[in-house]
Amino acid sequence: MIDPKTLADRFPGDFLFGVATASFQIEGATKADGRKPSIWDAFSNMPGRVHNRDNGDIACDHYNRLDDDLDLIQSLGVQAYRFSIAWPRIIPEGTGPINEKGLDFYDRLVDGLKARNIKAFATLYHWDLPLALMGDGGWAARSTAHAFQRYTKTVINRLGDRLDAVATFNEPWCSVWLSHLYGIHAPGERNMDAALHAMHYTNLAHGLGVSAVREEYPNLPVGIVINPMHIYAGSDSAVDQEAGERAFDFHNGAFFGPIFKGEYPERLLSALGSRMPKVEADDMAIISQKLDWWGVNYYTPMRVSDDPTPGAEFPATVSAKPVNDIKTDIGWEVFPEALGDLIRTLNERYSLPDCYITENGACYNMGVENGVVDDQPRLDYISDHLAVTADLIKEGYPMKGYFAWSLMDNFEWAEGYTMRFGIVHVDYETQLRTIKKSGHWYKELAEQFPKGNHKAG
Repeated sequence: MIDPKTLADRFPGDFLFGVATASFQIEGATKADGRKPSIWDAFSNMPGRVHNRDNGDIACDHYNRLDDDLDLIQSLGVQAYRFSIAWPRIIPEGTGPINEKGLDFYDRLVDGLKARNIKAFATLYHWDLPLALMGDGGWAARSTAHAFQRYTKTVINRLGDRLDAVATFNEPWCSVWLSHLYGIHAPGERNMDAALHAMHYTNLAHGLGVSAVREEYPNLPVGIVINPMHIYAGSDSAVDQEAGERAFDFHNGAFFGPIFKGEYPERLLSALGSRMPKVEADDMAIISQKLDWWGVNYYTPMRVSDDPTPGAEFPATVSAKPVNDIKTDIGWEVFPEALGDLIRTLNERYSLPDCYITENGACYNMGVENGVVDDQPRLDYISDHLAVTADLIKEGYPMKGYFAWSLMDNFEWAEGYTMRFGIVHVDYETQLRTIKKSGHWYKELAEQFPKGNHKAG
């Protein structure tokens, strides 16, 4: 285990330590104060979609425990909190009337952070699309990008004066591929054409969102949070190496290309371009507006080999074997080096702004014993990934902050409540919060900041 004070010395004094959550995963109160259903409310209630048919109706009851949870964040000594705003609370039908009570909740949240001297990092879209928008096709419809623009304008007009940073989207890879191609997340589509439409309209919505933020508050730092895959080819063979490049274009280039270069990757277009929606004349200019920052969510690498099946659909890859036998309780390979390789590769291929690690953490399901949660493997995971981050800073990469995922155990999407990522344990029966061993360690680290030395050692 790395001593938190020793580790702190490896970071510049203004490096930001925070914790992160998302609205649907913690808030509960899905029918309160004018909120209407999201696609995740519908998806959770369909048999066979979410483990145990768990849903977000109560979750961590954060909506009703806001002040206590803000006190909890403050007690962890962190300087920043990354949260997401629930579109179905703000504009319950996706378009149409604005719900003041929804805005009031986030007013209280942001004011509560300010009162506690904690920076507010808001994410506008963390997957809870208003269900009513599915009637128009959801993310597979261009109209949803324009609905998102109006929603963004509404939120920023109300909260923008008190936010420290805003992200348009969280992990478009998930809301595009996982949700429309692999069917694992809401709305549960398994259709490449639908996924390609969702890809372009999500990218467009991001660009329209950036414009909306800048119109309302030109000085508010705006970015996007992506979960790029660091792709390792399963072997040195030419076919596997080529498969790795295809996987890079499909999983990363689909978003980084348009956002940071104003173009989709050539391989992706030649394989799938004919199945994409029409790209209008201004679309790429809207999508590729300069950003102030970007967030990386990293958990585990992707390892691929060539799929030799005749006619296999692009990217035509299959999973390759993990290199490390150590896995978290959700089955993900632990491989901290991939975080370093990922940041180096992306910066080599794209011209990227300042970077925050907006999510990083591990699923370990230890419970409370005698008032204590001994989650040493999570502590080791976080400290090992922070050590890699310190290496990146030393190499000159503009890594500006780290947000542990997650503040507390919560609704883990298709896995329901079976998988725990929190540095704080939640007893879902009683809603009792217990800071885990990793949380106490993280507090010791975060409390060293901000500090005087503004150069990395």
